Parts: sequence; C-alpha cells; structure tokens
Amino acid sequence: MIRKTEIGVCVVGAGRAGMIHAANFANGIPGARLAAVVDPVKEHAAAACRELGADTYYLNCEQALENKEIGAYVIVSPTEYHKDTVVPIALAGKHILCEKPMAVTSEECDDMIAASEKGGGILQIGFMRRFDQNFTHAYEIVKSGAIGDVVMVRSNTRGPSVPKPWMYDIRKSNGPLAEVNSHDIDTLRWFTGSEFSSVYAIGGNYRSPEAREEFPEFYDNVVLAASFKNGMQGMIDGAQGVGYAYDARVEVLGTKGCVFIGRIDGNCVLTCTAESGSGAYPLVNSWKQLFKDAYLRQDTAFIEAIITEQAPKVTGHDGKMAVKVVDAGNRSIIEKRTVYIDNEG
Repeated sequence: MIRKTEIGVCVVGAGRAGMIHAANFANGIPGARLAAVVDPVKEHAAAACRELGADTYYLNCEQALENKEIGAYVIVSPTEYHKDTVVPIALAGKHILCEKPMAVTSEECDDMIAASEKGGGILQIGFMRRFDQNFTHAYEIVKSGAIGDVVMVRSNTRGPSVPKPWMYDIRKSNGPLAEVNSHDIDTLRWFTGSEFSSVYAIGGNYRSPEAREEFPEFYDNVVLAASFKNGMQGMIDGAQGVGYAYDARVEVLGTKGCVFIGRIDGNCVLTCTAESGSGAYPLVNSWKQLFKDAYLRQDTAFIEAIITEQAPKVTGHDGKMAVKVVDAGNRSIIEKRTVYIDNEG
C-alpha cells in the first residue's frame, strides 16, 4: 500500500462530476496532486488534461495501474461499471473514493468492500452532503437537542435536467431513486442515526412520454415513505426534468421544533422552535454551485484519511445501505407493496 506525503490521484471519468474532483486535486489539496485522468474516449481524456493543465491520461484503468506514482483513485464512471472498476484497483492496494450510487446491487457493494479490505486501502463513498457546511451545521443543531428528539426526516432532490435514455430501464439503471435520491437516502440514515426498516414508494412518468410505451415502469417522479429501526419516520421525494431549478431541501422534525436545510432560492439553515428562529438565504443556481465547497471538503477528507490512516467519514457500508434502499424502493414501486429491509448483511 502506497504511503507518501504527496499522494498521486487519478480521476476515472471526465464528465461533470469527474471534472469537479479533478479540478480540486489539480488546484491543490494538501498532501495530494492530480497524477492522471482516465476516460475511454480519447478526445474527452485529452480535453480534460488540457483544461486541468495535467500531463497524463489513460483510456482504461489497467493502463493507469501500471503507473506506480498513483496511490488513489476517484471513480466517477457510470454506476454499472463501478464494481468492475473498483475491485481490481482495490486489490492492487490503492485508495478509492467512489461516487454514488456505489453500485447497482448490494452484492456488488459486498464485492467492492471485500476487495478494499483485502487490498488494505481506504474505500470512501461520495456522499458529499456530509461535508456541506449547511448540512453539518444542521446536524450539530440536531445532536445538541435543540429540537428535542428526532421524529421524522424529510428530504427532496428535484433536478432540472431531463432523464437520459439509458435510465429508462430501471431494472438496469435503478432509476431516479439511485441517480437522484441516493443523497436523500444517505441523509435520512445520517440524521436518524438508524437503518431503514421498511419503505413504501410510488412512482410515475410525468415528463418523459417517449419512454412510456417501451418502459412502462420508468418513473421521473417518486415519493417514498419509510420507517426506521429506531422508530423514526422518513420521507423522500425526487424528480427529474422539473425545469424550474435544482431543488434540494431537508426538514428534520423533532419533538420540540424543526430544522430546515436549503431553500429554493439558495443555501440556508433555519431552526424553528417555540422560542426562536434564525436563517440566512444566499442565492444558488445549480448543484455544482450549491455543493462546490462540499466536493472540495470531501476530496480533502479523502486524502486526510489516507495520510492519517483513519477510516473515511463515509464508508462502503454507507454506500451499500443506500443501494439496498434503492432496490427496496424500486421493488415497492413495481410490486405496489411495502418492502421490509434486511439490514443484517
């Protein structure tokens, strides 16, 4: 396992999120440097290097693994390739930050976790909201007991862009619950401090008429109600193609008050109790702006965990449990029933 003061980082995938990570490492995260970019499309890989001022790109991870100066990988490829990408890198003893969704199935997550444990490297999952200042501030408010005991957590993510055709077959893509709502699922686990016990979800296709005939089970709008092992309650709603904005908001309802995270017109944390309230409302326009600093803190925390040999803040188990909830939610939509979740595995 490589342990250097300065860790060479390779970003796998030169799309939107991949370039956010790559720019963070190229612009200077203490203890790390951008060593290479991997993308199967040569033009994309070369263009990414030009934009980032980087010298090295590869068309696949097998080539990158020959570079002994690379000690860590950030995986931002499509979800269906995560397991096959992560396992050989992990077995080579490299450290990995894998974007969400962690994988397509919980069994794939198990394979990734086992490979990381065998290889001895860190496996961190890209739930960047755990590093966002508003979310972490709200979490501290909740933990302080300011709103009493948590009763219910509600989270929504609604994106302005229309679904891509590869998402239409939800048995392969895992649908919007995976691509849009993985962050919401993790947020509910985080703020309740508990695992999901059961989910009931309904979905509908309201904005993608071209998918209705061939993919009748596809949904671009979903509502999920959940119970938790500790008795708390949860709600998630997700949507694609809403057009009006990138809309990510959370409410944590307690026995004595409520904490609100986010507004349609920007970032904020608002605490409401019978005694007082406070808030601030700066403007944001997209997820890239809203969580820009969270991505930077996430990438920084990844390197810090490697250097200090500490467990990452967001683990493979966290990624796996989100995947299990996605699977349960999709089964609930398809089978029109409540699905109970086995959290033993």
